[in-house]
Amino acid sequence: MWNLCFCFSDCQNSVYSSASTVKQKIVIKVQFSSEKRKTEAFKTAAGFKGVSNVSIEADKDQVVVIGVGIDSVCLAKSLRKKLSYAQIVSVEEAKKPEEKKPQVETVSYVQYPLHCDVVYW
Repeated sequence: MWNLCFCFSDCQNSVYSSASTVKQKIVIKVQFSSEKRKTEAFKTAAGFKGVSNVSIEADKDQVVVIGVGIDSVCLAKSLRKKLSYAQIVSVEEAKKPEEKKPQVETVSYVQYPLHCDVVYW
């Protein structure tokens, strides 16, 4: 679970090596002052390699990014470049939502064959 990043001038063109194939959830705090800034944050996060899901929580001023092999530092750096403020809140393994299996009631029964005595006359 090691992520190695060599950020040169631009994180999008950086040499990136990921030894991790674990899906991760990255939460970054940003400041939304308008709809335009929300759109910029969404486009910037969605453009990163390995991102599978981006959501914006406007009430908490957070961008939640889920994906595999994402460099959180380079993502925060790119958001900071666009929005002038971005702070990493958390990086953790993304947990799959628990699927509730339908309750199936199984009824088992055994049917014994009827024994009839056949009498031939």
